[in-house]
Amino acid sequence: MSDPFLGELKLMSFVYPPKGWALCNGQLLPIAQNQALFALLGTTYGGDGRVNFALPDLRGRAPLHHGAGVSLGDKAGQEAVTLTAGELPTHGHALTATNDLANASVPGGAVPAAKPRGGINRYGPAGSDSVMGSSSLASTGGNQPHPNMQPFTALSWVIALQGIFPSRN
Repeated sequence: MSDPFLGELKLMSFVYPPKGWALCNGQLLPIAQNQALFALLGTTYGGDGRVNFALPDLRGRAPLHHGAGVSLGDKAGQEAVTLTAGELPTHGHALTATNDLANASVPGGAVPAAKPRGGINRYGPAGSDSVMGSSSLASTGGNQPHPNMQPFTALSWVIALQGIFPSRN
């Protein structure tokens, strides 16, 4: 890995950084021993700016190019979320019924029917309960967070601690 740019990031398929590189794990580095890298990063990723500064922390994060309301070093997103009722799309639940006249005191499929003209009690005989069909309305859900992560493959991000100081165009 000859002549990288100072501060350049690379992905590695192994768990340790090569010589002259460090893992992007948010570690603090002393400014006195890393003045050129500090000149590029400053305290964008943390540190006190007097004695130390932090490397980017890309553990469990997907990198995103800055711009369009996102500044260099910004962090956002959650690995799990709990939706509120206000975040669910507008929708309805159908209640199945028929306008056919009732012809039995216990309707098939537990579907409400229209009032008959004759002597059938459409509500069933006294004391006899009927389970509503599977389309009946009821509260459901456990109000628990659900995973909110894109598919991924884990690799090691590393940053060049030594190399060519990048010049501006």
